[in-house]
Amino acid sequence: MAFRICSALCAAVGLLLAGSATADMSLSSSNNPAAALDSSLARLFQAEKVALDSVPADRLVSLVTLPAGVPELRYDAKWLAEQPEASGGAEWECLAQALYFEARGETVKGQFAVAEVILNRAASPRFPGSVCEVISQGTGQRYQCQFTYNCDGRAETIAEPRAYERVGKVAKIMLDGAPRNLTGGATFYHSRTVSPRWARAFMRTASIGEHLFYRRPIRVSSN
Repeated sequence: MAFRICSALCAAVGLLLAGSATADMSLSSSNNPAAALDSSLARLFQAEKVALDSVPADRLVSLVTLPAGVPELRYDAKWLAEQPEASGGAEWECLAQALYFEARGETVKGQFAVAEVILNRAASPRFPGSVCEVISQGTGQRYQCQFTYNCDGRAETIAEPRAYERVGKVAKIMLDGAPRNLTGGATFYHSRTVSPRWARAFMRTASIGEHLFYRRPIRVSSN
């Protein structure tokens, strides 16, 4: 099944290590960033990174204090099926629809990853401040929007209610405050079926299912 692709160039957050923070980071071009750290602090960071790298991605959530009411997150279909049917307001509906049209054929992990990108954008000062505004961002002209299902000229019809129910659960869990550990702060992605030119200039942060995820490289200051 072919799905429509998010292919617009998007700005992203700068992170020294992959994570869920969304603030930009500037580094002096006159110093090696690694050498600028105190040696003992650098060793501590490296030890923590090695420890985290040894933990499967679907268990990293156990290292995070979850908001009240958010279930322990597991990226598998059985776990998702056990979660209660979801509903919500405008933000939930916007996110659920975006996941349906962008990622309903993805694995559960892939659907959570796409949701991360949208929420990372909403948290970034480079993008509109709400989920609905992020998803609808664009010029209004054909193929001139951030998520092409909004401007490809096709009717946005929910024809697979069971798939919509599944992505609705993903949307609810993420909006309720689940951690964003999968994509390394990515704010854009594309399908494996295409190779856009903009992807060559950006840092790939994750490869999940049928999508590749990216963020803007760390900005280097000339001062």
